Parts: sequence; C-alpha cells; structure tokens
Amino acid sequence: MAGNSSRRGAVRKAGTKKGQVAGSGGRRRKGLEGRGATPPAEARTKHPAAKRAARAAKAADTSPAGRGRPPGGGRPGGRKPADGPENVLGRNPVLECLRAGVPATALYVAVGTDSDDRLKESVQRAADVGISILEVPRHELDRMSANGMHQGVALQVPPYRYAHPDDLLAEARKHQEAPLLVALDNITDPRNLGAVVRSVAAFGGHGVVIPERRSAAVTAVAWRTSAGAAARLPIARATNLTRTLKDWASKGVQVIGLDAGGDTTLDEFDGTGPVVVVVGSEGKGLSRLVRENCDAILSIPMAGPVESLNASVAAGVVLSDIARRRRS
Repeated sequence: MAGNSSRRGAVRKAGTKKGQVAGSGGRRRKGLEGRGATPPAEARTKHPAAKRAARAAKAADTSPAGRGRPPGGGRPGGRKPADGPENVLGRNPVLECLRAGVPATALYVAVGTDSDDRLKESVQRAADVGISILEVPRHELDRMSANGMHQGVALQVPPYRYAHPDDLLAEARKHQEAPLLVALDNITDPRNLGAVVRSVAAFGGHGVVIPERRSAAVTAVAWRTSAGAAARLPIARATNLTRTLKDWASKGVQVIGLDAGGDTTLDEFDGTGPVVVVVGSEGKGLSRLVRENCDAILSIPMAGPVESLNASVAAGVVLSDIARRRRS
C-alpha cells in the first residue's frame, strides 16, 4: 500500500533483508567439523545405562563417606559397607542373640506385627539392657533383608570384635584346662562358620580361629546360625593361618587336620591333651601348607557309602567324641 513504508514502526531491521547476504568468510568452519566418536552409554549422564552404573557404584561404596547409609545399603540386596553394622533377622535368632547377651544397638519391630511370646521376650530383654526399640514400617525391614524373611523383627549388632589367636590359648590355660580349639581353612560359607561356632561352644571348646582372607566372617548370617554362641565364644582372626598353627604347635598344642583319607581314624585318637582341630572345606579340603603342618590327619569312620560330611557336621562329630573322652 502506498505510503505504508512511512508508517510508524514500519522499519526493516538490519540483517533481515531478503536476497543475497555476505558469507561467514570461514569464521564458522569449526562448527562444521565432526565431534568424534559417540561416547559409550555409561559415559552419557542421561542414558539409562549410566544411571544403572551410578547406582551400582553407590551401592558398592565402602569409603568413610558411604558408611553412614541405613543398614542393608538402603535397598533390597544392597551391599553393606565394610565393617558396618549387621542385622540379625527372624524371631528365634533375635531372641537367641538377646539371651546370649549379644552387644546389640537397636531392635527393630515392624508396625502391625503380630505379637507372640518370642517377640514379647525380645522386647522385654532389649528394654532391660537399654537397647533402643524402634517401631518402623514393614518396608524398612524389607530393605534390610534380600528375601523379606524377617518375621517383623530385626536386631542390629555392631561389627564383631575379633580376638587375637594368642588370647585363645591364654583363656584356656587360665581355667587350667587343656585347650580345645578349631581352625577353619577355606570355609567361605558363613552358615558353616556359625554352625562350627555353635558346636565348639556346645562341646566345651575354647575358641575358633579363621584366616583374614578367603574365609567367611562373622556376619549376620553367622550370628543367626550360631544362635548367639558367637557372643559367648571368642573368635580370632589370623593374618597367616599356617604361621599361627606353627606357633601353637611350638607351645605344645597338637595340630589335627580333618580329611576323609586320613592316616588315623577318630576311634584311635585320644584328644585329651591340648589340640586344635583344623577343618577344611568339603570341596577343596585342607590347603597344602596347612596339611603339611598338621601332626596327623584324622578321618571319621562311616558305615555307609557317603564319601564326606559337611564341614560343620564333621567338626561337630569330632568335637563330640573329644568331649566324651575328656569327660571319661
């Protein structure tokens, strides 16, 4: 329309004129260059794979900063921080630990849990010794257990305080008794550890020694299997199991290894003197160095075609026979 260009505000802005315009002169050449290979999925922060890797790294964090998380790592199956508190789950194990005087720090009870005699006694015992009693939602206990088998109650215990191997001999001799000890070699299942501890306590043993590496530790599973015996019986950790056995042998303790192909049988073994029974795993048996430093290899005579017994069962059989001989 004539005269429209002179209308107020009808002014064309600079650089918006249609038609040919000046080129960049190569000043934007870098913007046209490629950015290289695509980073892997784990390196892209918004990618699901990167988020999964971050969650896995957080769950596996054992640094001091990561040790303040809730028990169980805050998620089902979460990895607990090293040397962190353990949780004993289930009404019978919790009650056994409280009866044994396990140094617990908290008793968790799920909201709406049906009460029975075991739960009532657990709450009463915890209150008597000043253990904190916390009522929590059930999903909090679900986080502490991978399978949810907590029966509405959990007991938090601090990291186990291991004794020194020399303390085991000293404790036995303080009571003027012949030391009866058990050493575990290649036992990696905490259930076997807990069962052996229970047998040693039941048959008058004075302690258990485990290696620092390649061995089960006193975890919540071991607490549960031992039914509280781990609180009454000292458990020591040896930096080098072979060196510890040599040291005990130099102090007059007979070192006896358990193996199906032993050079002597349980029927021929006296066991009334100072003795340490070395138990190996059912699959691998005794390691070479440990076997070479045993004074004798003991086998259990069996009537049936069974080739071997579970490590904890074999230890219980031998300890029972030694206890019988010592009583007589």
